[in-house]
Amino acid sequence: MQVRVLQLVTVLAALVSWEVVARAGWVDPLFVPAPSAVARALLRIGGTAFAGLGDTLGKTAVAYALSVTLGVSAGVVVGSVRLLRDVMSPYVIALYGIPKILVLPWIVLLLGYGTTPAVVYGALHGLFPIMVLVMGAVRDVDRTLVTVARSFGATTWQLYWKVLLPAIVPSVLAGMRLGIMFCLLGVLVVEMFAGVRGMGYVMGSLANGFQAPELFAATGLVSAASIAIVLALDHLNDKLSHWRG
Repeated sequence: MQVRVLQLVTVLAALVSWEVVARAGWVDPLFVPAPSAVARALLRIGGTAFAGLGDTLGKTAVAYALSVTLGVSAGVVVGSVRLLRDVMSPYVIALYGIPKILVLPWIVLLLGYGTTPAVVYGALHGLFPIMVLVMGAVRDVDRTLVTVARSFGATTWQLYWKVLLPAIVPSVLAGMRLGIMFCLLGVLVVEMFAGVRGMGYVMGSLANGFQAPELFAATGLVSAASIAIVLALDHLNDKLSHWRG
């Protein structure tokens, strides 16, 4: 409880300091508006902003589901077969290191504008961090556990379900926390540069119109949604701790 109170006090102190600095004219309100101005702007654009946020989160959810499904599945398969891991690891690491913005023009060229390129690009953004973490976790599973399970007659399915998956849960959850942010980032980027709706499109329009308070308000909404998602995944991590233990 004390920690929560201190966190709340810290946030309030930061907002008050920001308000004082803005009202004193120490920053240009054209670029850094006061929190009170941001709050009023949120009331003005609330309907549009929340609609855009809902659209963005819907696309992010689809992209996230794809990236988690493909990333975990591919990571487990590649990580558990040594020959496949030795062959594929350099390619996976290389693809992970390539700036994904390089493929955005090709995705737009092939898929056009709208929802599909945002989902595909978001899934591509989230796929490789998850896959790399899962591959590493599978590779590092204690071989003694596998040997003991086999000596007791465990089938391949039981080996994966009873030994491998509980051992890699921390890495999977870490990948999921990274993946959701990468997916959201990918969707927002497409919406800003090749979108016709969504929060990225709204933020791009506000920036082009030099509407700083409204842009701060929209940015705050996206940040709040991101924090809520990460906290939810942390809660899931706590709930699953007993399984991996």
